[in-house]
Amino acid sequence: MHAVKLLTLQRVPILRQLLLEEALLRADSSNWCIVNSGTSVPAIVMGISGKPQDLINVPAAQAEGIQIIKRFSGGGTVVTDENTIFATVILQTAVLPPDVECYPRPLMRWSESLYSPVFSPYGHFRLQENDYCFGDVKFGGNAQAITKQRFLHHTSLLWDFQVSRMKLLKHPAKIPDYRVDRDHLQFVCKLKDYVPDQQKLLSSIPAALEQAGMTVQEASIEEAEEALKRDYFKNTKLVDLASGMQLTADVHPSSGNIAPGKQPALHPFGPQ
Repeated sequence: MHAVKLLTLQRVPILRQLLLEEALLRADSSNWCIVNSGTSVPAIVMGISGKPQDLINVPAAQAEGIQIIKRFSGGGTVVTDENTIFATVILQTAVLPPDVECYPRPLMRWSESLYSPVFSPYGHFRLQENDYCFGDVKFGGNAQAITKQRFLHHTSLLWDFQVSRMKLLKHPAKIPDYRVDRDHLQFVCKLKDYVPDQQKLLSSIPAALEQAGMTVQEASIEEAEEALKRDYFKNTKLVDLASGMQLTADVHPSSGNIAPGKQPALHPFGPQ
C-alpha cells in the first residue's frame, strides 16, 4: 500500500496553498493530500493559459480589489473565498491502478472513482467533462499538472458562494457542452444545499483515499513547507490588473508570509 501524507488546513490563503502545492509536486517525492477549508484572502484563480481580459470583468474586479492569481496548472477560472473548499492530491504515478495512464482524461476519470464515496451519498454524482456535478449542475472544478513521475489533481468545491463575486467572471468563449446556454448562476450549485454536515464531508476524503488502497498519515504544514526551501521551477504568479504584469511570488517557510518574486513575467494584456 502507498502512504499518503494528509495536510488539513483552515482558511490558508489560496496563493500560499498553490505555492506549496507547486513545491510539493516539483521538489518532493512523498504522496500528499491537502484539504483546505476556505481561503482567508478572496481571489480569482486562472489556469496557466488564462487571459484576464477574456475571463474576468476587469473593471469590476479592480473595484472589488480582489486578488488575481495565475496558477501553475491547467483548467478554468474560479472565484474563491472563505466558502470554497480545496482538495488536492499530489501522487507518484506508481499509486495509480495499472489500467490508468497518467494523462489528463484517464486521470480525470480516475478522480471520479476516487471521490465517488465522498459525493455519491448526496446526489447523482458524476464527472461532466472536467467538472464534478450533481446531475447537470456543477459544484466542483478540477485542474491538473503532470510531471515525469508525479501528478497533481486539485479541486475547488463550492460549499457556498456570493453572487456578486461570481459576476466578476465573464461568460467564457469555450464552455462545457453540458452547460448549454445557461449563465454561470444557472449551472453551478452550492454543496451546502446538498450536504448537511461539512465536517463529515471533509473527513470522508481521507477515508476515500484509504478505500482506494492508500494509507493516510497526518502531516504538519511545517513538514510540507520544507519543500519550499529546495530549488525547483516556479510558475505560480500574481497578476496586476492595472498594468497587466505577472509577478512570481514566494512564500517564506518560517513565517508563511508571501512576497512578490524578483523576476516579473512580462505579459501585459493591454488596456481594457
